[in-house]
Amino acid sequence: MSSLLDATLEHLKALVGFDTRNPPRVIGTDGIFDYLRAQLPGFAVTVTDYGAGAVTLHAVRGKPKYLFNVHMDTVPDSPHWSANPHELRVTADRAIGLGACDIKGAAAALLAVANATDGPLALLLSTDEEANDPRCIAGFLDTPHDYEAVIVAEPTRAEAVLAHRGIQSVLMRFAGHAGHASGEQKPSDSALHQTVRWGDAALDFVAAQSHERFGGLTGLRFNIGRIEGGIKANMIAPTAEVRFGFRPLPTMDPDQLLTRFRSLVEPRPMEFSETVRGASLPAGDTANAEANRLVARDLADELGIPVGNAVDFWTEAALFSAAGYTAFVYGPGDIAQAHSADEWVALDQLQQYADTIYRIVDSGNA
Repeated sequence: MSSLLDATLEHLKALVGFDTRNPPRVIGTDGIFDYLRAQLPGFAVTVTDYGAGAVTLHAVRGKPKYLFNVHMDTVPDSPHWSANPHELRVTADRAIGLGACDIKGAAAALLAVANATDGPLALLLSTDEEANDPRCIAGFLDTPHDYEAVIVAEPTRAEAVLAHRGIQSVLMRFAGHAGHASGEQKPSDSALHQTVRWGDAALDFVAAQSHERFGGLTGLRFNIGRIEGGIKANMIAPTAEVRFGFRPLPTMDPDQLLTRFRSLVEPRPMEFSETVRGASLPAGDTANAEANRLVARDLADELGIPVGNAVDFWTEAALFSAAGYTAFVYGPGDIAQAHSADEWVALDQLQQYADTIYRIVDSGNA
């Protein structure tokens, strides 16, 4: 192992040892943030508590052009772990621990680089990416910052990801009229029948988007996640609740999609509310999304980072892009290992990521 990888693994051991599961996101400005502060001598460090376990650490040394963002929260562990998820295990080819892949491995490498070189470097470490209560990035973006670009760490197999889908979730309710099911029914009588007709129309609409493309992504991702309603087989259902989600391409208008889903059938749902929205990467309409993607590609080329394929999963890079920054996603690990029992990151990916960041920072180009 190289000295840089050794240092990365030492930091990763410490970071994995801190419980930053989200939920419950019981995270304060001490604990892991005390450790992070102690590893960043010579940096101007600002720790901000946004409440409910949402904390950021912004550390700056010199006059860096780029901001490296990493979320420090993890998903909860499952009962299927074969050992303590908060104790890092290192084998011949991988490091195993909760958050090792998603994405404390990147944070550990950045700490190692910060101590191996004195080049310009800016870090933003946050704790609210893994649950639907985002505060950190929004709070950070409330204040203008003079960065040319933001590089967001997520497991991308040490390749730059320039584009990904947005994400939207919706709660929808239909209303019917309770009654005995033996008689003739009008289309509006059963809330569940309305739901089934809506689902059929929604699937047809999604299938019709299969020709839409952007940056290697195709079509509209859609999922009906939950349907509740009705009482028993011989009673007309008076109410039905549907929770569904979709993941648009960067060139798809989120508001137009919401309007279309709401108006697919008559009668329309009595309630229709968006519960989650995350922008696509890159931000922009049909005209400038591709231009923004090409700017990010040029930056990745300039930094010597290989460009990979667009991905279907969402990242906070979209928030920075929507705020006007050039942004892309880049980190060690494979999304296939994220959120899994015995989560792991390959040592060669940690090494590649740490070496690349070291080269960028030590050259003064960060």
